[in-house]
Amino acid sequence: MKRSLQKHLSLVLGAAILIAGLLAAMASFYLAYQEAKEFQDDMLRQIAVFSQSDTASSARLINNGRISDPESRVTIYQLPGDTLPLWLKRDLSPGLHTLNTNSGPMRVFVRDRQMRTVVVQSTESRDEIAINSALRTLFPLLFLLPVLIWLIVRIVRNQLAPVANLAKSLDEQSAHHPRPLPSDDLPQEIIPFVQAINRLLGKVNHLMGQQRRFIADAAHELRSPLAALSIQSQNLLHAESLEEMRTRVSPLFAGIERAKHLTEQLLNLARTQADTREQVATNVSSMARELIAEFLPLAEARHIDLGLDEIAPLSLHAEPDTLRLIFRNALENALKYTPEGGEVTFRILAEDTLATIEIVDNGPGIPVSERERVFDSFYRMLGTTGEGSGLGLAIAREAASRLGGTISLHEPHQGCGLVFRYQQMRN
Repeated sequence: MKRSLQKHLSLVLGAAILIAGLLAAMASFYLAYQEAKEFQDDMLRQIAVFSQSDTASSARLINNGRISDPESRVTIYQLPGDTLPLWLKRDLSPGLHTLNTNSGPMRVFVRDRQMRTVVVQSTESRDEIAINSALRTLFPLLFLLPVLIWLIVRIVRNQLAPVANLAKSLDEQSAHHPRPLPSDDLPQEIIPFVQAINRLLGKVNHLMGQQRRFIADAAHELRSPLAALSIQSQNLLHAESLEEMRTRVSPLFAGIERAKHLTEQLLNLARTQADTREQVATNVSSMARELIAEFLPLAEARHIDLGLDEIAPLSLHAEPDTLRLIFRNALENALKYTPEGGEVTFRILAEDTLATIEIVDNGPGIPVSERERVFDSFYRMLGTTGEGSGLGLAIAREAASRLGGTISLHEPHQGCGLVFRYQQMRN
């Protein structure tokens, strides 16, 4: 079950307030209790002073030689005249004392001025008065705690309401044309999150636009060879002799091969974009030798010198089929556009942190102004000779992006031609 941020914040803040409130209540109760007891000690002192200084008032409280106050449960003894209980000694030093008696602990204050005055109060009554006084300060705070918790829940709910509104706004959008989310009247902490979503939506819109254009271009590219195949098949039906039929079969077969190649390229591009296979350690040196062996018959047929230039063995963390697709497309293009008698070299350069693989040819090359455009799907330079779909480099760059690598085109250090360069960080 997913955790609710609103409930989590409410519980955490509520628990924090509850714990802090209880600690504050305990501290308030303790301080009020101690203050009440100190106040009662001061009251004993005041009663002793009063009993010595106000003879008339004291006389009204005299009962059988002892001054007492039933209301405050305070008893006053004036020596040497009054008779003391057995537990109360006459030689107590002046000041406050706590004495244990059969009736319970007693708080005693002794004052020597003109006469010796002893003021006695039961600690039970003192504690009762102190507790009642402390509770009066505790009850408002305890009553306030549930109110604070309720306010916290309401505040958290109101503050998180913009998140729920954003989710609702996203749900209401069209999947075909997502729009940026509004960032007005949002808390400052949520704005970066909304901006990140808007950037992602922008990338999705751009990607969807590319997909739409790709589908339109693919349909256009497929329409032309299929239309040509339809015409060539009709011409084949009208052939009047076996020789004429053979003559017309050759362009039909070439058209079928072009359509087959284009379909394979489209499937490779779709497979590359959807590939989610795990990356593993891949021996690039062995892969290069396998590819050279695969393309060697084509190179020999065109009298092209195809070779390998390897400084040191190289292994990369990559998806083998995707990496093979990159180098296969690069080699195929190099052999296709290099004139007869030319050279194509598969070069492997290994550094500590960066691996560089190059396919170098001495063909006509690509002008600097065109080196980025040739990575667009179905783009072919004007005046390009040879058959091609314009998808090879687009597939290679898409595959390189999946592997975390980069592809770029450069001029060779000497002479004419083109350098296809793939670079990837080594793990």
